[in-house]
Formats: sequence, structure tokens, C-alpha cells
Amino acid sequence: MQLTRFDRWLRENFAYETHIKTLRPPAFVPKRIKAIDLPDVPGIHYKHLFIARSTRDADEFINSLKDANLMFSTSVENRTNWIARFVAPKNKSITWQFVWMVVSITFVTFISIVLYNLLSQPHVQKMIFEALEVFKG
Repeated sequence: MQLTRFDRWLRENFAYETHIKTLRPPAFVPKRIKAIDLPDVPGIHYKHLFIARSTRDADEFINSLKDANLMFSTSVENRTNWIARFVAPKNKSITWQFVWMVVSITFVTFISIVLYNLLSQPHVQKMIFEALEVFKG
């Protein structure tokens, strides 16, 4: 489904994080960026993983890596926290789910009010009871 601007903002702020991998550690790592040393496994070239929760922090850190001429690789990953499931359901737009829920509730409420007003009229009740008596035999 088509994501709205609000959906993209929610995903960027609450569901995505930027993973930055480097060969060697930089001289300075900001406080808001989590640093993890990767295990020494054959075939894995990168030794350090840095996780940035916001795009602004990731961009600043990437610019500092470029200035220091460090080789790096970036990827955007889904967070594993509890709110990411609700804010960013897979292949769905939370805005459109909310819109359809409001439209459905409004429709059901309108139909309920119309039926209540229709069934509360005495001559309609009389016709319904007569029809039930005919069906009973």
C-alpha cells in the first residue's frame, strides 16, 4: 500500500536505524551512536559496527568518517523494539488503516442509528411482530 508522508516520518523516527560498518574505529564517536565490535570471523571484512537511531546523527557520523578517509558501509535496518511492530507494519500504511477504521466506525454508527430509529417506531414494530406470527404458523 502507498505510504504517506506521515508513515515515512513514523518509520524514520521510530522503526529504522542506520548501521555503519568500518574497518577500523574512528578517532571520535558521538554519544548518541552505539559502537559494537564485530567478532573476528573469516569472510567478514568490517570489524566495527556503529548504530545510529536518527538520520541526522548518522549523516553527521558519515561525514566525519569521510573527512577521516575511513572506508565504511551503511545499511538501514528495522529496529527490534516493541513499538516498531505497531508504527511500521510490514507492507501496510498505518495512516490508511486508521482512515479505514474511522470510516468503518462512522458507517456502523450511522447504520445503527438508522436501524434504532426505524425499529423504535410503533407501526414498524407491529409489522415485524405480525410477520413473525405469520412465519410461526
